[in-house]
Order: sequence, then structure tokens, then C-alpha cells
Amino acid sequence: MTTPSWQGLMKEKYRLSLRLFLLLNALSSIYCMLNPLANKAHIIVRTPVAMIFIGSTFLLITNVKNKNLRVHINIISLIFGIFWAWNAVLAQHALQTTDLSWFMVTLLAVLFIGAIAFINNLVSFLLHCLPTTLTILFLSNWEYWVPVLFAFALPTIGIAIHQIIKQRNDRFILSLLNTLEAEKETLIDLSMIDPLTGLYNRRGFENRTENALADPSSVHTLLLLDIDHFKAYNDHYGHMMGDQALTRVSAAIRDAVRSRDIVGRYGGEEFMVLLVNTTPQQASETAERIRQRVYDLSIPHMFNESVATNVTISIGTAQVKNNDMETALSQADQALYSAKNQGRNSILSFDTWSVA
Repeated sequence: MTTPSWQGLMKEKYRLSLRLFLLLNALSSIYCMLNPLANKAHIIVRTPVAMIFIGSTFLLITNVKNKNLRVHINIISLIFGIFWAWNAVLAQHALQTTDLSWFMVTLLAVLFIGAIAFINNLVSFLLHCLPTTLTILFLSNWEYWVPVLFAFALPTIGIAIHQIIKQRNDRFILSLLNTLEAEKETLIDLSMIDPLTGLYNRRGFENRTENALADPSSVHTLLLLDIDHFKAYNDHYGHMMGDQALTRVSAAIRDAVRSRDIVGRYGGEEFMVLLVNTTPQQASETAERIRQRVYDLSIPHMFNESVATNVTISIGTAQVKNNDMETALSQADQALYSAKNQGRNSILSFDTWSVA
């Protein structure tokens, strides 16, 4: 589960709580209208109950049909609470009774609806139940204030404790989700990084270049680089020294380009650089700067005598046209192959070489 899915779950719980509240109100209003006591009263007594039934039924159907419809549950709970209080006033006036049992049945019905629907929402529970509670206390001249307040306080305390526990659990879960997402991002980043050089691996390079190529108006140049006679270097100096050479060369390449350029290890002793939004002249200057930086490392390489006595690189370049990386990579590879055949420690542009 991720944070967005957690938020979606909370929204779904909100909708279900609202629907349960509306359904219980509709059922309770039906019971009140069919209650024999209601038949003894004037038709006006049934007005608030009828309004509760019509309103709850309408909102329930609307909410089921349109899940994106946002209904403020606190406002609805207060309105329905006022209607139930109004119903208590009209019924007491019509029936001329101060019987505790009648008052308690009315109050318990309202408390039952609130406690069931708003187990995780103390504010909505209070807004729904307080109007009826205060009305019954007033109608009974506070004669039965002890049982009335006890009936009201018991679910209120229970919901308050439950909400405190739920909030603590929610904070813990959200903290855990955020930690997991952060670790997931870290793992994704690590999966796209070459552990030896710290550069992007092929997967990471492709992922980054997709974003860079999103702007069709930009002009990019691809560089394919290869360390000259590196197999001989590994064979004679050992893989540990080979790894050190790769690390130093990759750092020199990274330092020679801009922060927005993308550098990756293509595999073995080969590297790729995408020079983002650069002119052919700038690309040529950058390629030469990379070649010189690697040469200036002065890493001894006695098996590179045909070129130099230290580690060197050859570079093939190609312009990325129409965001076609595959074609650019193939062209850069051809240019690199020709640069090696022409003596290594050199740079060859596919566009210049192909024309010649």
C-alpha cells in the first residue's frame, strides 16, 4: 500500500460512513412514521421525520450514483440532528407527555445512529446528537438529566477514546508508509546506479534520457567512449587495479561535463554521455575536454604504447535526431570503431566522418 492508496482508502471509509448514516436515518424515519404513537399526533408532527426520510434517501441515491460527489458530513449530521430535535418538540407538544421512556427511546435512537455511523468521527457524532439531547433536557425540565446525560456521555467517551487510538494508529501507518516509499525510491535509484563507478547503469541511463528527450525542440549529442586496450590493462595489472582505473576515468568524465548532462556506464570499459541541448561545436569541445581529462590522469598503461604510456580513451559522437536514441547509438558506435582503427586516443564525429 502507498500513501495515495491510503488516502483513497480514507476517502472510501468517509463515503461508507456517510452512506451508513443516511441509511440508518431513512430506516429510523420510516419507523417513526409507522409508530402507533405518531398516528395519535397531528400530521405536522411527521413533517421533520418526512424531511429526514426524503433528504437521506435522496442523498444516499445521489452518493451511490456519483462517487465523486463531495458531501460535507458534519453539515448533514447537524441538519439531521436539528430535524430529530424538532421532531421531539412537535411530538411532545402533540402527545402532551413527559414520560421518560418516550424521551429515552427518541434519544437512544439518535445516539444509536450516531454511534454506529460515526465511530471514527467524534465531531459529526456530537453535531448529530447534541441538538436532540439538549432538547429533551429542556422538554423534561431537566427532571431526568442524570440518565439523559449518562446515555449521551457513554458513547461520546467511547468514540473519543476510539478516535484517539485510531489517530495514533493512522500516524504510525502513515509514517511507516512514508518510510517504505522513501526506501523504495532509494532502491529504485540504486538499481539504476553502477555500484563501481557511481554512474548510471544502462537502465538508469535510458530512464534519464527518456525525460531529456521529452522536449522535441532540444538538440542533443550522444558520446560513446571506450578505454583503449583495457583488456590488456586488466590482464597485466589485475582486476583490482582495473576497477580503480574505471573509477578514476568515470570521475574524470563526470567532472568534464555539465550537471544536466547524463553520464552512464554502458558496460565493461565503455561509457555513454548524453550532452543535453548542445550545439555540435559545444559537443566537440566537451568531447575533447573529456579525452584530455582522462589523459591527464596519467594512469600508467605500458600495454598502450602504440598510443601513449598511460590510460587513454577513444570517443565516437553522433547527433540525436528526432529523439531516435537507437540510431544515434549505432552511429556513435560506428564512429568509435573508426576512431580506434585510426589510432585511438581520438574523437570522431559520425556526421563529419560519414560525409567524408
